[in-house]
Parts: sequence; structure tokens; C-alpha cells
Amino acid sequence: ALLVAYIGYVGLGAGVLQALERPAEVRAAQHLLQQHWELLANHTCLRGAALQRLVEGIVQAYKSGITLQGNTTSLGRWDFSGSFFFSISAVTTIGYGNLSPSTVAGRIFCILFALFGIPLNLVLLNEIGQLMLLGVQRCARRLEEVFHWQKKASLLIKTCALVTGLLLFLLLPPLLFSDKEGWSYEEGFYYSFITLSTIGFGDYVIGMNPDRTYPGWYKNVISLWILFGMAWLALVIKLCINFLE
Repeated sequence: ALLVAYIGYVGLGAGVLQALERPAEVRAAQHLLQQHWELLANHTCLRGAALQRLVEGIVQAYKSGITLQGNTTSLGRWDFSGSFFFSISAVTTIGYGNLSPSTVAGRIFCILFALFGIPLNLVLLNEIGQLMLLGVQRCARRLEEVFHWQKKASLLIKTCALVTGLLLFLLLPPLLFSDKEGWSYEEGFYYSFITLSTIGFGDYVIGMNPDRTYPGWYKNVISLWILFGMAWLALVIKLCINFLE
């Protein structure tokens, strides 16, 4: 019964997403094809095969973090801050997919790094989550002692912890992303949840816009936000699991 419910739920999600996203995909494909033929028609010196190779080269370079800026290229995704952020996304299993090692040595190291880093990350997240839970329980006991509440104290503290977590990890960060990335609030909120839940689609990633200048502390602060935010969201998901079970 649980398996049937699971498959039904995933199937429902697939149907809704197909209805919502398929028309936009078709329009984007038609627009791209129209631009392709207009470019060939307006610039007769271009040949279809050569243009295709150029497009493929640009796409591959973009995946490696290289973009064209006039007559120069932008680098920076593999500087220390970018590499540190990639390491965080690897051990937390977010895996945005917008950046990956291109050398054999880098891929081998990434395997070994993740092999030991993922368990280390899970242990750390568990410890942070337990500390958060312990703090909530202590606050609840303190209220019980001071005001002689019982169930009300536990419910009040859990509600305060939930609201505080929502503010710190989901509701306030989009304001920072709007300022630094130029995203809308909805896009920042979407990125926050997709990141902290480790889904990591990679359609929105911080610090990747070559037209913007980011402060040195930016990626480091976001890395800490990811770490503590994942621990908090894991507790919330655990409560949901207990409720479903």
C-alpha cells in the first residue's frame, strides 16, 4: 500500500509538472529554432555545421565556468572561494550540476573526497541537529519550571523554533540573494529550499553571474547558512516523517 501511494504521488507530480512546464519547453524550443534560422539567413557567410560547433563549444565552456565578455573570457569559478563552495555542495550531496571537475585527477579526487566527506557531513549535521533539539528541550523545561506549564511550554518553544528557523533559513536569505544576485524574492526562496533540501537542480546558483562583483565573505557565509540550514530542515523533515509514519 505504501509503495502504491508513493508511485501514485510521484505520478501525480509528474502529471502536474508536465502540464505546467511542457508548454514553456515547446515555446523555448521554437524560439531557439527561429533565432537559429534568422541568424543563418541574415549572415550568409555562416554555415550550419560551423555554427553548431560554436554553440556546442560555448555551452561546454559555460559548464566549465568560462563565459565570453567582449574579446575576453571570465574566470573565477575555480578560485579558492568557488572551489570551497563546490566542496560544500559535494559533501552535502546538493550537487548543483552547474560545475564539475574536467580533469581525470580532479574527478578521481572528487570521488575520494566525497567518499569520506559525505559521512563526515552527515555526522556533523546530526550533531548540529541534536544541539538545536537540545536547546529547544531546555527552553521548554525552563518555561515549565518558571510558569508551571506542561504541554503548553513544549508547544510554544517548538513553534518559536520553527518560526525562527523559517526566518533565518528560508524567509530572510532571499532578501540577500535579491541584493547580491538580482533575483526576485520568489526565485531566492525557491533557491533556498532547493538548496537546503539537497535537491540542488542547479538552475539557480549563487556567485555565478560574471556581470556582478561579489564580496569575499559572500560564499563563506552562504556555506555556513547551508550547513546550519540543512540541520534545521532535517529536523523539520524528521517531524514530518514521524507524522506520516
